Amino acid sequence: MGSHARWALVAALAGFLFGFDTAVISGAEQAVQRVWNLSDAMHGLAISAALWGTVVGALLGGWPSDRFGPKPTLIAIGVLYAVSAIGSALAWDPTSFILFRLIGGLGVGASSVAAPAYIAEIAPKAQRGRLVALFQTMIVTGILVAFATNWLIGGTGSDDWRWMLGAEVVPALAYLAATFAIPESPRWLLLHSGREAEARSILARVNPAAVDETVAAIEAEARAEARSITWGQFLSKHYRRPAMLAFLIAFFNQLSGINAIIYYAPRIFEMSGAGSSTALLATVGIGVVNLVFTLTGLMLIDRTGRKFLMYLGSFGYIVSLGMTAYGFAVGQFALVLPFIFAFIAVHAIGQGAVIWVYISEIFPSAARAKGQSLGAGTHWVFAALLTLVMPVVLAKVSPVAIFAFFAAMMVLQLVWVRFAMVETRGRSLENIAADLLKRA
Repeated sequence: MGSHARWALVAALAGFLFGFDTAVISGAEQAVQRVWNLSDAMHGLAISAALWGTVVGALLGGWPSDRFGPKPTLIAIGVLYAVSAIGSALAWDPTSFILFRLIGGLGVGASSVAAPAYIAEIAPKAQRGRLVALFQTMIVTGILVAFATNWLIGGTGSDDWRWMLGAEVVPALAYLAATFAIPESPRWLLLHSGREAEARSILARVNPAAVDETVAAIEAEARAEARSITWGQFLSKHYRRPAMLAFLIAFFNQLSGINAIIYYAPRIFEMSGAGSSTALLATVGIGVVNLVFTLTGLMLIDRTGRKFLMYLGSFGYIVSLGMTAYGFAVGQFALVLPFIFAFIAVHAIGQGAVIWVYISEIFPSAARAKGQSLGAGTHWVFAALLTLVMPVVLAKVSPVAIFAFFAAMMVLQLVWVRFAMVETRGRSLENIAADLLKRA
């Protein structure tokens, strides 16, 4: 494994914690409601608290990356995860629980900005897709491990949910220790710190034959664009096309229903007649399917391209969500579990594999951190809204209507992929940015 692959793997471990933190709450959410006797509305707020923190972390995560560098930002993310895990496990009332989950959410949001951007900036262009997709691979690995620990810990006592949440501190501390060993982003060193010799040294470890070419391309881009831009400049017409691509891929990602299903998977399975233990075990199956098909997407993304995987995922979404709605509509609950699994599979190979890679590719260096913030912020705003309302929706709206709505949104995604999405496979970051800004 080359140096750049090892650095990418360490940064991608932030994704493991992202996935663990996202999924671990599914095993604890019903206990949290029961222990503090929360109403459906208050329960939705408590469970979505991490996601509102994620929104803030995503929107603000570009600032420390620009100001202090991606590496210190990745280190700070590890601290947030560790504090959240300990605090959530020891929470003494709903307010403290919400506060510590909010802190974890800040880490998730910031990691969804900083980690993919860092990996994109240290990866050779021929390997960039699969290296950035390592972040998504680690997300789904974290989801699987969280589901597995929930199943193993579930039923061990009245406070089992606290142990579920506290288990996150182990990988958080391991990740935090590993981040001290990675170098700073060479593009950040050139554009924000003026440390050319250090940047060249790092680039030489990535691709010795292309150091001069890479430095020249970065400096040419810096001459054409400001070294960093304000939010006012970012929101101008100049960056409109890449901004809309980032916004819409994130919007459709959440309107597939992926986070709503992961957060409330045991509850959904119980609605189809499964017992609580069986429902927890079924979530482990979701985690396995998610990981296997994410690895498949990882192998394909630099071979087939981003659009092909999005086409595959879009058609798969429409079929799997439509058949899940049909299963609930006709009372054939035996259809629900396999088509939920199919939904997870097509998400993993399509949107799941593509989103963080794509957002990290389509902005010039000066706007990359803010572009990551826009894409990640959009993703988490809609994730938070869906998680906030899902307890009320599940109590008052039929599963048929819920899954039919998500299927309809995926028809719109298919139209967007066909007519608006731009392929980025095999192109340098500078070439992609120049092309999209020319079209803006």
